[in-house]
Amino acid sequence: MEIGWEGSSSRTEGSVPAVPSSFVPLTSYRSYPEEEMIRRAQDFYSDIKRRRTIRTFADRSVPREVIEDCLRAAGTAPSGANLQPWHFVVVTDPNVKQQIREAAEREERAFYAERAPVEWLEALAHLGTDEHKPYLETAPYLIAIFAKRYGEREDGSRVTHYYVNESVGLAAGFLIAALHHAGLATLTHTPSPMGFLNEVLDRPASEKPFLLLVVGYPTPDTRVPDISKKPLAEIAEFR
Repeated sequence: MEIGWEGSSSRTEGSVPAVPSSFVPLTSYRSYPEEEMIRRAQDFYSDIKRRRTIRTFADRSVPREVIEDCLRAAGTAPSGANLQPWHFVVVTDPNVKQQIREAAEREERAFYAERAPVEWLEALAHLGTDEHKPYLETAPYLIAIFAKRYGEREDGSRVTHYYVNESVGLAAGFLIAALHHAGLATLTHTPSPMGFLNEVLDRPASEKPFLLLVVGYPTPDTRVPDISKKPLAEIAEFR
């Protein structure tokens, strides 16, 4: 599967990116000596492995331009046919955050009490999660990521989006990495179901909530689960 073209495209808000009628020289690629490649790969791994999901956020403010540039980075992700089927809603308004928390906790109460299989609850037990989500109000930013199931042409006709979940997942990964690189902590929150986000944030039915990303600084007393990641030999193979 080839997800799509790399790079940027000229488009306006709400429009469908135009199919390129020609190709241009690749000028953005940088080649490095092997020694530097090895160092850069090691440096990136050393930095990204420090990233931890947290659940205790300080109410300390974050400059808006940091969030804007991280979103720009997310927008560079590859996507099916370069249709870029994502939309990010950045929430800072305390009233809106309160609405999101109330709706999320309502769904989470039903999830933990009724909908979640026993096996899923057992898998979550060591993380200490429950239906209480105070960080949805405490953290300075909530970023709701929506997957755009289809687009619209100027005449109102629909444009099919391809590999939507794969594309939006890539953009979300770019965003999380960019926020970590900038010095911020995150939490990937997926209350089930998440349809309330369309209503609270006034998003159309063509968009499906993909992820609610909580963004900010950890509190000084933040604690995280004592867990580890699988070693390379368990997640990859070379043939």
